[in-house]
Amino acid sequence: MKIISWNVNGLRAILRKGHLRAFLEREEPDILCLQEIKISEPKLEKEQIEFPGYKFLTNGARREGYSGTAVLVKEKIFSAEKKFKIANGLGIEKFDHEGRIQVLDLFKFYLLNIYFPNSNHELSRLDYKLDFDEALLKFLKRLDKTKPVIVTGDFNVAHEEIDLTHPKENEGGAGFTREERDWMSKLLKNNFSDTFRDLNPDKVQYSWWSFRANARVRNIGWRIDYFVVSDRIKKSVKKAYILDKELGSDHAPAGLEINI
Repeated sequence: MKIISWNVNGLRAILRKGHLRAFLEREEPDILCLQEIKISEPKLEKEQIEFPGYKFLTNGARREGYSGTAVLVKEKIFSAEKKFKIANGLGIEKFDHEGRIQVLDLFKFYLLNIYFPNSNHELSRLDYKLDFDEALLKFLKRLDKTKPVIVTGDFNVAHEEIDLTHPKENEGGAGFTREERDWMSKLLKNNFSDTFRDLNPDKVQYSWWSFRANARVRNIGWRIDYFVVSDRIKKSVKKAYILDKELGSDHAPAGLEINI
């Protein structure tokens, strides 16, 4: 199975540019997880966006132009998975109204598509993000008792110094605070694995670049988009990669190929 995750930084914008449909045709993922779609549910219903060959499932934020997630599942998988279920959110209102989580209950595993909160430059949302992280970890541990879990999306944290260009300059700032990094370590200590880093222990590659100072051209970036899996299925992971040449967003797609 080939699963790809992409923070598109606005679904309308990436569709207008033509990048997303071209990407689907070229890569043909079995499942494509999108974050930061920036369309509320009422607008999604009105616009009736469709992708031939895929079931399009959304979780728009209540606030228009903000956050939101969506998944595209190949019709043949959707049809074959007779017990296919999807749920939006954690069941906690203060998180769920921002449309940050989709939980796909597939035959052999759970797949979570997540757009993690950004702690913001002034760290004004750090407490909110840490609360979200802790609630999510409890949720993941509960799911993992039933069957393996695959978690993907924009985590909004660079875990280790290898995961961003200027670690010293960014130490203590949004996405590289000790608290956010410690939570990521805690997640991995609870029987989960960072697939990209497991397969590429020394590789320096990024998935996000600021729009400022020509950062992408200069490759001054961060790796903040992940595929994390339950330890018991990590040996089934065949490839974990970043498509950093793919344009259309300030993020690059992250990919996972797994025998499951």
